[in-house]
Amino acid sequence: MKNIPVLCITEQSLAAGYEKALVALHEHGARFKTQYDKPGDPLSLDATLNLTVLDPLSEPMIHKAFPGGIEDLREYVLEVQGIKDHWVKNMNDPKDTRWEYTYHGRLAQYGIWQESNKRVGPFNVNQVEAVITKLSKQPFTRQAQMITWMPNIDLDCYDPPCLQSLWYRLLEEDGTYWLNCNIRFRSNDAWGASFMNMFGFVMFNKEIIAAGVEKRLGKPLKLGRLNWQADSYHIYGKDIADAKARLFDRIATTTLEDRTYCFNDEMIREMYTEAESAIRAKIAEYDRTH
Repeated sequence: MKNIPVLCITEQSLAAGYEKALVALHEHGARFKTQYDKPGDPLSLDATLNLTVLDPLSEPMIHKAFPGGIEDLREYVLEVQGIKDHWVKNMNDPKDTRWEYTYHGRLAQYGIWQESNKRVGPFNVNQVEAVITKLSKQPFTRQAQMITWMPNIDLDCYDPPCLQSLWYRLLEEDGTYWLNCNIRFRSNDAWGASFMNMFGFVMFNKEIIAAGVEKRLGKPLKLGRLNWQADSYHIYGKDIADAKARLFDRIATTTLEDRTYCFNDEMIREMYTEAESAIRAKIAEYDRTH
């Protein structure tokens, strides 16, 4: 094989699209080594993904086959919205083992990093605010984009950002605006991270971008299609057996309803909402002890 496969998937809901993308990767992915393999690990499955979710808020929205629970989804949504932005390392302290970045930090404070006890850098761009402003002033603009990559840091970073860019455009129909979005990852762990990534940014689009633009426009705004692009969409070799047991081997004997949750289910929504206080307490305790 000389070409990395390109998977093109279109589904109505997030959970259905996530599952279909995983199945396509399992069936058609190329075998690769990775820099994170341990001795004896099987080769990974890898492909380029282009997944379109036509209605990101439609049900079923949550797939059961991801490594975590409803509380973890809530924590990741809060993380994408900035609750852990202060958990970044001092770039001048080799003993500091905290994160080198957060996605929200790169989006809302692009160009700066942590040094000693202050945030410094050659510039500081709030891309989130800029995108909301640009879409509000000119909904049809093609320039509403945010990026994370900082080549002065990331080309030599051990674990540089997987998320690369978010692009937005509004489509108007019968007085309602629809927020369309393209999100690109350079690397996306299909089994270990991609569902939480997708869910987290659907909620980011709904609660931060769409809500911000709608407030300024004074007109109804809803989420349109999400196009999820991953240059390397992969399942690590060490995870393939788990993915087979928990998903691939169950598809023939279960229904999509069996394998998913509806986010609007009363019990699921209650678990999701009530998780926030415990998450904030956990973060506060970490901050106190570190």
